[in-house]
This record gives sequence, structure tokens and C-alpha cells, in this order.
Amino acid sequence: MKLEMPQNKIHILSTRPLEQGLIDKAATKNILIDAVSFIDTEMVEDDSLKATIHELAQQPLTIVFTSMNAVDAVANYVGGKKTDWKIFAIGNTTKNLVKEKFGTTQLSGTADSASALADTIIKENKSQSLVFFCGDQRRDELPTKLSQQGVDVKEIVVYKTIPTSHPVTKMYDGILFYSPSAVHSFFCSNKVSDGCVLFSIGNTTADAIKKFTNNKIIVANEPSKALLVEQAIQYFETDPIHHR
Repeated sequence: MKLEMPQNKIHILSTRPLEQGLIDKAATKNILIDAVSFIDTEMVEDDSLKATIHELAQQPLTIVFTSMNAVDAVANYVGGKKTDWKIFAIGNTTKNLVKEKFGTTQLSGTADSASALADTIIKENKSQSLVFFCGDQRRDELPTKLSQQGVDVKEIVVYKTIPTSHPVTKMYDGILFYSPSAVHSFFCSNKVSDGCVLFSIGNTTADAIKKFTNNKIIVANEPSKALLVEQAIQYFETDPIHHR
């Protein structure tokens, strides 16, 4: 009787929480994922902001979301009231949350990156002004590109990003990063081993990683948390060098 040699397990760190189903799926492939959040978010609670959003909710406007945290915050202030908004959103998670909180008919366009979303807005939206609900550490690509095309962008900060750094003592084969904020929070108190492969949700996050290390970086084919996990699983399944 031929005995199979046990495979060495692969250990991955996710720098934000993951759905248990993704962790379980990885485990069936002999890949163990630890999920530790390196950033936290906090909704801005302010009477003036509440009054502003209530006023905007009564107007026909073009709205942009690039974060599910912003969608949650605004939806909380709107309180389920029907709006006459044309909403543009980035990525699958944010898009689906817009549908859930504001209704499918409110969604006017989506894209997989900030730059592509700006192009979609410019192409499909006739208005020369819009409201961008964002966090206090939002990226520049979208508002910059829109402004360059003559679109008046009113930015309203509805949530704050709080770094939550943790010392990591375990040796990981791979680390998943989903935002520049999480990158900075991680490297504030940690280094990575030479062989550790870093997975990035997008190019902006990858650029942030490059400031701290020369390790191999793999950028997600699409800016989706689930797809980034799938890509990491596939990488370690097909690259036996990393099976220690």
C-alpha cells in the first residue's frame, strides 16, 4: 500500500476580516488563513453632516461611492428614505451594497478602478457636478480626473480610517493587503521575510507596499476581496516552491 506524503501547510495573513467561507475553502487546499484587521473605520457623527445629507437626499443628484464604509454611513443618515440619486460605485462589494441600501434602479454605473469609474462618469453622466461621499484618507485618482474634465466634485467625508497596528511574530508565506492605509499600519510595526509573497487589491495599494519592501507583489486581476483570496489560493496551489 502506497502512503501519500503529507503536504506542508501554507500560512497566509489577511490584513482585514474575511468571510468564513473563504477561510474554509482555503483550508481544503491546505492553506491556512489568519485574518487580522490593521485598520478600523468610524462613522463621522455630526449634526451638521446629518443636516447636509438630509438636505442632499431631497435633491436629484449624481453621487459617487468608492467604499462600502461610505455607503453604510450615508445610508445610516438617510434612514431608508427614497432618494432621487444617480449613483456610481467602484467594485463588486460597494456596488452590491448600494443596491441593498438604495435600490438597484439608483445604480447608474460601476467600474473596477477609480480611474475607470471616472471615465464611466464622464461618458455616461451629463451633469457637471457631483457629490463624492468618502473617507478621510480617500485616494486622489477619481476626484483629480473628474476635475480635469471640468466636473465640479463636492467631497463629503462620512467616515474616518483608524490604523490598528499589531506586532506579527508568525512567519507567513503570503500576506493580503486591501488598502494603502492597511499597508502603512502593518509595516509600522512589522517586516516581512524574504520569501513572503504580497498580494495587493490594486495598483495604488501595490505602490504603497513598494515603499517598504522589494518582495514579490501580485496585484489582483479585479479589485475584489474574494477574488484576491482566490488568486492567492491558486498561486500557492500552482507554485510548489512555496510548499515548505
